[in-house]
Amino acid sequence: MRKKVLLITPPYHAGVVESAGRWPNLGFVYIAGHLRAAGFEVEIYDAMTRGDDLESVGKLLADHRPHYVGTSAITASYPAALEVLRLAKGLNPRVITLLGGVHPTMMYTQVLEENPGVVDFVIRGEGEVTTVELLQALESGSPLDGVLGMAYLERTEGSHRRRASQALEGVPGIARLDKGCTEGAESRQVDVSAGQVVATAPRPFIQDLDSLLPAWDLVNWSDYTLFVRPGSRLGIVSSSRGCVNACRFCSQQKFWHRSYRQRSPESFVQELEHLRDSYGVTVVMLSDEYPTRDRQRWERILHLLSERRVGMDLLLETCVADILRDADILERYHQAGVRHIYVGVEATSNQRLEIFQKDIKCEESREALRLINEAGIITECSFVLGLPDETPERIAETLALAKYYDPDFAHFLHLAPWPYADLYQEVRGFIVEEDYSKYNFVEPILQPEAMALAEMKQTIIDCYREFYLDKARSYRAGPDGFKKEYFFRSLQVMLKNSFLKKHLAGLGKMPREVETLLAPLPVKGVDDG
Repeated sequence: MRKKVLLITPPYHAGVVESAGRWPNLGFVYIAGHLRAAGFEVEIYDAMTRGDDLESVGKLLADHRPHYVGTSAITASYPAALEVLRLAKGLNPRVITLLGGVHPTMMYTQVLEENPGVVDFVIRGEGEVTTVELLQALESGSPLDGVLGMAYLERTEGSHRRRASQALEGVPGIARLDKGCTEGAESRQVDVSAGQVVATAPRPFIQDLDSLLPAWDLVNWSDYTLFVRPGSRLGIVSSSRGCVNACRFCSQQKFWHRSYRQRSPESFVQELEHLRDSYGVTVVMLSDEYPTRDRQRWERILHLLSERRVGMDLLLETCVADILRDADILERYHQAGVRHIYVGVEATSNQRLEIFQKDIKCEESREALRLINEAGIITECSFVLGLPDETPERIAETLALAKYYDPDFAHFLHLAPWPYADLYQEVRGFIVEEDYSKYNFVEPILQPEAMALAEMKQTIIDCYREFYLDKARSYRAGPDGFKKEYFFRSLQVMLKNSFLKKHLAGLGKMPREVETLLAPLPVKGVDDG
């Protein structure tokens, strides 16, 4: 009998990025493909996208009775991921639970020590090979010390401690609590007394990204769309993994150890064509932290997208420096289907940029946004606020410069000090919020010396209100066209789906004025989320 694996995206919501649309969990698509190739029966369940609560998750678990349950987490979704695994264990103590993602990878000791009997294994780093090898070892009873990239809790008590320990050692990227077991592996059950966290050696990163096996047929495609493009089907694809930059507040450079690998242009474009032809995907978001790093490769991708008339809208994130480098080919971006670019600006002060270790200057950020706007592509960026020395005057200056930078979309974000980020030690004395579910850029986590938390929150909400009122007035007075329609559709999506809906509902001014600005431009088919 093939063993069942259920991969669950936890039901976490913050009303930030997800307010723009819904897209598959790409990590699960890859892991599912490799597990299936190894002979496991796999299902992907996106509780977040479906808007399901824990009760719904529990019903699915009870109905499907999986042998293995896996989930993943960033810091903000970590509490929700634990709830999913706790529920799975409550329904079936023998189920084996797996937890991966950025937060568990970086914090596996805390994850295991604080959650005995809930998390059996933490998959550290990339999960495609580690997950397969771990499950194969558990099924065969092989020692785990040959499985790289894992951590687990080795029991020091219990009659089955030795056998369970031997079965778990060596699984890379995994943190394991030796409690649960799959059907047919009852002999590995152990008590949940405290033990010692054991981590196997890190697993080297996969070098040939073209060899990955995405299970796109397991995706429920009707769930995924970009709200601003009614009727669209939204996919997410990776053309590279990693980032060589050293931003001090960032999780990705830590996760990838500042490494970088890339797929061949041909493989990447062929996958887009497959998604278009097989599943009707019309819009694709690049999951890459840094897709444009190699200009020669990127130019080849743009050439193939145009030559083959792939015909998809592409949304991507990249660096200010690459936009400046590519000033002479931004028209080719547009011709290839690039419609929306997020650039990592983060601050309007060179002093702040130095603190964040961003290797750019303010003037360069402004110029990059100007170039993208000039090419007819939607611009988006964010500004990180809330350092210990934050003041109302600094925030007012940031807002003024954000208007001067003139992106189509700006985000004013509360600094979220990841407990593993380089910046964490410097600001930890100012942290007043320990609930990880609030580390989502919406809630204030730090207490600035000169501002109360409530004042910080309200001031940032005011930044959103004033910025988007100005942009709406400007676009309303301007000529019709793609960017104007896209902006107003997006603005309505934000007011319906994002955290701003809750925070602005009681203010009165912005909703009324924006409704007036939107009135001549009715937006149809926008999903309420």
